[in-house]
Amino acid sequence: MDISAVNNLSFEDYFNVFGNVVEKSPFIAAALWSRRPFNSLNDMHVAIDHFIDDLTESGKVGLLRCYSELAGRDLQGGTLSRESQEEQAQAGLYTLQSWEASHITQLNTKYWEKFGFPFIICARMNDKDRILQQLSECCRNEYVVEFLRAIEEVKKICHLRVQALVLTD
Repeated sequence: MDISAVNNLSFEDYFNVFGNVVEKSPFIAAALWSRRPFNSLNDMHVAIDHFIDDLTESGKVGLLRCYSELAGRDLQGGTLSRESQEEQAQAGLYTLQSWEASHITQLNTKYWEKFGFPFIICARMNDKDRILQQLSECCRNEYVVEFLRAIEEVKKICHLRVQALVLTD
């Protein structure tokens, strides 16, 4: 659909289409509906970024906690969102060797214990080797560095999800 069609969606239709562009955070889609009309796809991206940036720190931490661990329990249990399933599969996280799965589980635990939210990376822009490398490296970051990095990754994920739904200008 083009941006004109996006602007003309009813709240219910907009919510059904864009409700999970930010993982398990449909309140963002609801808030963005009221910011229409968007002049372009880029305008929509800017509105999303501003909404996320305007959240309080605790709101941002809550947003980060909506994401599942990469190759974690939700993947193993089949409870990932459709979007996350596609992204993690594309990155090769469905085909981990047993040692890779064990390693990512250990790193996910270390990361969560240090930062209080899961490791977030735009899986569509990475493969499993790069993800494992980044997860290992990010475990050494300071909280503020990692917090800011994770928020930027959320925005990347969101932008790609929106781009998959809206025709470019």
